[in-house]
Amino acid sequence: MEPYIPDQLPLDMTTWNWQILVPLIGLANRKLAYYDGILSSIINPSLFLSPLETKEAILSSKIEGTITTIDEVLKYEVNLIPESVSKQQDIKEVLNYRTAMRNAIGWIERQLPLNNALICNIQKELMTGVRGANKSPGQIRKEQNWIGNPRAFIELASYVPPEPLSLSEHMSNLIDYMQLDDQEPILQTAIMHAQFELIHPFLDGNGRTGRILIPLFLWHKKIIKAPVFYISEYLEANRDQYYDSLRSISQDNDWEAWLRFFLQAVATQAEQNALKVSQVLSLYQQMKLRITAISNSPHVIQILDTMFANPMIDSTSFIRQSGLNVQTGRRILNKLKDEKILSILQPSAGNRPEILMFKDLMDIL
Repeated sequence: MEPYIPDQLPLDMTTWNWQILVPLIGLANRKLAYYDGILSSIINPSLFLSPLETKEAILSSKIEGTITTIDEVLKYEVNLIPESVSKQQDIKEVLNYRTAMRNAIGWIERQLPLNNALICNIQKELMTGVRGANKSPGQIRKEQNWIGNPRAFIELASYVPPEPLSLSEHMSNLIDYMQLDDQEPILQTAIMHAQFELIHPFLDGNGRTGRILIPLFLWHKKIIKAPVFYISEYLEANRDQYYDSLRSISQDNDWEAWLRFFLQAVATQAEQNALKVSQVLSLYQQMKLRITAISNSPHVIQILDTMFANPMIDSTSFIRQSGLNVQTGRRILNKLKDEKILSILQPSAGNRPEILMFKDLMDIL
């Protein structure tokens, strides 16, 4: 099989079936706008929805074969570490994903360009200290790779990405395309993601890097007010179709099959995200009333924000992050436990503080 030669962007769209695509674009835009409207009601969505960000990291990594749960990841963060080294490795990959995403957000907030350096940095952070760390992290590959059985010959590959000497040209074309302002943003996002995956510029981590770029790009294009659009749930649930529709581009030059899939993914996931975020918001309002009633504290918002950002947390960290003094913090924690708002996941022992869980939020997650 010969290495694939990607199309130059922007694509020639004159022959596409717009009677099918236009309604799908409209649906995706409406669903995304509704979701964005809910985001607009949240003061700090990146903080407030950080547990959903962790779930996105888990699902995106799952597409690549990394298997862990949000329960395991949150336990790991409060030092409830599994004995299995393989499981620890899976969790670290998820945490790397979250770190890469947060640092990329910081990059764009500093008004640095969405460019090759950012993409390389995302991939490097994904690979830090985990499987693939020995595969030139953060560097555009200098050798040919392929998708398929790693023990089989390249002739038996299901996909062979572009040859290394052409990558600089293809990535430059992609970056230029990402800067265009005369494109329909959701279509542009779909084309950007597919082109990146087809270029396959790194030896490892291409799928996760490409999926991180989706919410970043939608945010960069001002389609959503915060980079918290979680699409991996749909992509993981429809993994075969995800790969098949990407393969339809390289095998048959069928961009429309991919666009139909991606637009449906955006519409469906935007609706599900809106539901999930609405559930979290509703719980927040309920807890605001309950905690105000039982705590008699001027720090209710800090207490709530700590609980929602950290559904598993040790008692010492809870008091510190809530801005409470130790005596007040212990009093409020006891009330939250008495009311069964927080439950004890692991009791204190010696110098080790107790570990608490916000079960109502965990149930939503």
